[in-house]
Amino acid sequence: MAKFLTQEQINEYKECFSLYDRQRRGRIEGGDLITVMRCLGSSPTPAEVRRHLLNHSDAAGDLDFSSLLSVMHRQQQQEAPQREILEALRRSEGGRRGFMEVSLLRGRLTGQGERLTHREVDELLQEAGLGSDGQLHCEQFAEAVTRNAAKR
Repeated sequence: MAKFLTQEQINEYKECFSLYDRQRRGRIEGGDLITVMRCLGSSPTPAEVRRHLLNHSDAAGDLDFSSLLSVMHRQQQQEAPQREILEALRRSEGGRRGFMEVSLLRGRLTGQGERLTHREVDELLQEAGLGSDGQLHCEQFAEAVTRNAAKR
């Protein structure tokens, strides 16, 4: 499974895994899986976690590091963040067919949900590139956001 993940991801997963391997036996408890996955940036539902545990835990309900790598890879494939971001932008764009006014996006990103700072929005916009008319191409923005998140 490691061939599908970057070395940086594997190192990050190992560090988090080690924090929850309280008895230092190379295993984490199944009850900790949802917390570990969320610490690593995934957003699994309780049903998804139960399914992962059915497929990857041992008889005691524990997971080893190799199983965690498999679970995280599968979860990343399911979540498809770029598609989710694009769908959210399309719902917000007001019928502009793939483009959005930068001011509208800035207002949403700094005023709703997990609010970003203006500086963070500026960095995302710079990465995505703007049209000369002040419009943002939604697909380019979704690609830039997911690319930026992958670097972290």
